[in-house]
Amino acid sequence: MRTGIINIDKSEGMNSTKVVSRVKRLTHVSGCGHMGTLDPMASGVLPVAVGNATRLFDFFLSKRKTYVAEFAFGMDSDTLDTTGSLEIRGRIPSQEEIQAALPGFLGEIEQLPPKYSAKRVNGRRGYDLAREGQDFDLHPAKVSVYSYTLLGPGGNGAGRYRFEIECGGGTYIRSLARDLGQALGTCAVMSALRRTKSGPFSLENAVRLEELTEENIEGYIIPTQDLLDMEDVRVQGREEEKLLNGASVEYGREDGMYKMFLQDGSFYGLCEVRNNVMRVAKKLC
Repeated sequence: MRTGIINIDKSEGMNSTKVVSRVKRLTHVSGCGHMGTLDPMASGVLPVAVGNATRLFDFFLSKRKTYVAEFAFGMDSDTLDTTGSLEIRGRIPSQEEIQAALPGFLGEIEQLPPKYSAKRVNGRRGYDLAREGQDFDLHPAKVSVYSYTLLGPGGNGAGRYRFEIECGGGTYIRSLARDLGQALGTCAVMSALRRTKSGPFSLENAVRLEELTEENIEGYIIPTQDLLDMEDVRVQGREEEKLLNGASVEYGREDGMYKMFLQDGSFYGLCEVRNNVMRVAKKLC
């Protein structure tokens, strides 16, 4: 089984961890992991790495993501979405009011994560502490919102509106719903979410989990090197031998990360050049 990433279109109601477990069973590879979780109520793009491609988690986690979300105004919830304990509270703003408030959330902003989240507090996940009824505080984090577009009314009752949001890694769409409601003097929760893009992955080339079998899954694994927007470096002879044994070599290229190919043409991983010295950064084969 080759190393790479499968672009899965996760169904609503499914846990991201269960998606990974299914991929492990089909590939017979224990080292699999998703590249950025989706809540069970959300659907859409969920890249799952197979083998050493899991070492690129931090690389893909920081990439831009695009969502289509629905917010329900005049509602509050302990989870900031409709899966929690709902309370009807606050007015429903007009479409014009919502549109006027959106520019205030563009750029780099400070965002308070939901208590029902994977954020850790003294080594424990926030959602575990919240379910136990424990009182705790999370710290605001800086996140980036590149676009925040009102698409129009939602389809599930009055007070619901749909948005398209492009943002950086670590952004909580549930928190955007809460904060938009507060900016309008009311409450809002997330009532639906679909991720349409995550870095180089989009819905157009995603596969449903139900379509994958032991016989066809390898054909859906995108080779790692095809997903990395970097220049190639080909090493050979004594240079290759030294690099594969953990040594560095002199190399006259600009500082940065490169895709490293061996003398036989096979992809090995990432190498880094600093001050004309090259070393292996990550083995990905």
